[in-house]
Amino acid sequence: MLSQQARSAILELARRGTSPRRVAKALGISRTTVKKVIRSASSEAPLIARQEKAEAYRQEILELHTSCKGNLVRVYEELAAGGARLSYQALTAYCRRHEIGTKPKKPAGQYHFAWAEEIQHDTSPHQLTLGGKLRTAQTASAVLCFSRMLFFQLYPAFTRFECKIFLTEALEYFQGVTTRVMVDNTSVVRLKGTGAGMVPTPEMEAFAERFGFVFAAHELGDANRSGRVERPFSFIENNFLVGRSFSDFADVNAQAVAWCDKVNRTYKKHIRAVPLELYTMERPHLKPLPLWIPEVYRLHHRTVDAEGYVSVRSNRYSVPAGWIGHRVEARETKDHVTISLDARHSVTHARLVEQTGQRVTKTEHRPPRGEAKARPTVRPEERALAEMAPEIEAYVTALKRRGRKQTTLALRQLLEMVREYPKDAVVAAVLEATRYGLYDLDRLERMILRRVAADYFVLDTSGEER
Repeated sequence: MLSQQARSAILELARRGTSPRRVAKALGISRTTVKKVIRSASSEAPLIARQEKAEAYRQEILELHTSCKGNLVRVYEELAAGGARLSYQALTAYCRRHEIGTKPKKPAGQYHFAWAEEIQHDTSPHQLTLGGKLRTAQTASAVLCFSRMLFFQLYPAFTRFECKIFLTEALEYFQGVTTRVMVDNTSVVRLKGTGAGMVPTPEMEAFAERFGFVFAAHELGDANRSGRVERPFSFIENNFLVGRSFSDFADVNAQAVAWCDKVNRTYKKHIRAVPLELYTMERPHLKPLPLWIPEVYRLHHRTVDAEGYVSVRSNRYSVPAGWIGHRVEARETKDHVTISLDARHSVTHARLVEQTGQRVTKTEHRPPRGEAKARPTVRPEERALAEMAPEIEAYVTALKRRGRKQTTLALRQLLEMVREYPKDAVVAAVLEATRYGLYDLDRLERMILRRVAADYFVLDTSGEER
């Protein structure tokens, strides 16, 4: 179809008296087309009066589009089954032209921010190599809208606890506070409403009040509003996380800070400036940080279980055995878990970032099991035998090595014999047993009794019977 400029040229040349043949040759178009334009005497392109093929099925298309949940492939299949004669391309073109199932496009806008006006914050899931395994983590990012200074960290999950930790670290990294922190319409911050009507939760509102800023949310569908923070996510995914492996989340976040320091000193073509240089202009206008920033914590109330552990987010931390059954308070911070029985008794553990069901045990809370208590080199029974009958020391030593009974029981039995029977009878019997290698204490006792009977229970047969 000829453009309006070409049709105007044809009409101008015809007005000058140029023949259609010369006009067609000069403009590189056919004489028939030139003659049609001259006859129409209008530079406007004629409207196409041809009816679209899909127009006859408009009502059916609208109904099927609703019942098929916007799937045009299914709409076409149902139309074809009903005898409609049109191609799939004609159907999709008709739907595009008449905005069936599509929203009208709106021109993109631009947002300009003054210094210290806004920080944009958002999260996005990314994959990284952690501990030799590929896994998914939540990347939390914050950007100063004027200077484009970037700060981000990665977490296994992102709740209000992690959100407060991240924003605290971001504000400390930027060394100041802006008037507003813009967030997505996320339930981490939002209590109700969206966009300008967003109401933050009391917990997050109190957190913002501590630093002197307010939370704001962009309108639904207004992607350009969060463009400052959305753009770096692709850069993080395709630069920082590519070709790097990390041992744990502490390692990845330490490297993330170093990487932010590097890229914030790099010239950016899209802003034609270095973020750090713009930041030197913005920093004097930032609100100062509070004089004292309390550590972000999460409080848990638990009862110490029968094994002497306290469960905090599926991980278990040991406490002294004397706390078993008591109610304790567990304070969880970014790096530590502090368990308190009262104001004077508390235990601090390094916090496990991930919920893996692990046990964290301090050696002083759990004496090693399976190890026998240290026994004295000389048993009390053996010491008593040495004092009461030193003559049988050799027998006692051999008894400990060759006796059939448990050593302590054997020594106790031998000690009873020495205490109950005459010493001479015991020593004589023991010496005889030593000579023959006899270490059966029951037989030894019978030998002692025979000697006692022979020596102490002799019948007097010299007297006359009366």
